[in-house]
Amino acid sequence: MASIGEARILIMATDGFEQSELQVPLERLRGAGAKVHICAPEGAREIKGWADKNWGAKFPVDLEIAAVDTADYDALVLPGGQMNPDALRMNDDAVALVQDFIDEGKPVAAICHAPWLLIEADAIDGRNVTSWPSLRTDLENAGAEWVDRAVVVDDGVITSRSPKDLDAFITALIAQIEEEIADPGRLQA
Repeated sequence: MASIGEARILIMATDGFEQSELQVPLERLRGAGAKVHICAPEGAREIKGWADKNWGAKFPVDLEIAAVDTADYDALVLPGGQMNPDALRMNDDAVALVQDFIDEGKPVAAICHAPWLLIEADAIDGRNVTSWPSLRTDLENAGAEWVDRAVVVDDGVITSRSPKDLDAFITALIAQIEEEIADPGRLQA
C-alpha cells in the first residue's frame, strides 16, 4: 500500500476560513509526512482564520490559485467557515481548480460550508454528501443526496459537517489519498 508520506496535498482558502478546518488537516497531514501547500486568491501572502467568533491566526500562502498545476498534487482540501467558501465560490480560478481536481479523478475534501464550492464547480449532482446543516437545501437543489453523518465519501469526494468531525474527515481523506497514490486517476470518468 502507498504511504501518505508520498502525497502532495493542496489546501485552498482565503480570509475567514474556519481555523481548525485548515490548521488541523495541515498539521496532521504534514505530521504524516505529506507535502502540503496552501493556495489563495491573487495577491494574498497570508490568510487569516476565524476562531472562536473572532479573527484567528494567520497562515502563509505558498502560491496563488491561478498558478496551481493540478499535476503537482494528489488531493485538494477545502476548509469551511462561512466567509471563506462564500468568497471563493465567486472566484473563477477557485471554481475552475475544484473542477480540474474532480475531472482528473483526484480526491477533493470539503468540510462545513466548503461544499458551496462543489456546487459552483458542478461536482455534486447525484452524489451523497454532508455539510453544515444550513447548506442542506442548497446541496439538494444542486442534485445531491444530503445525509447527516460525520463524513461521507462518494467517488473521491469527501464531505464533513463541522470541526467536531475533523477526525473522521482526516481519516477518510488519508484513505482516499492512499488509494489515489496506489492507483492514480482511478476516479476519472
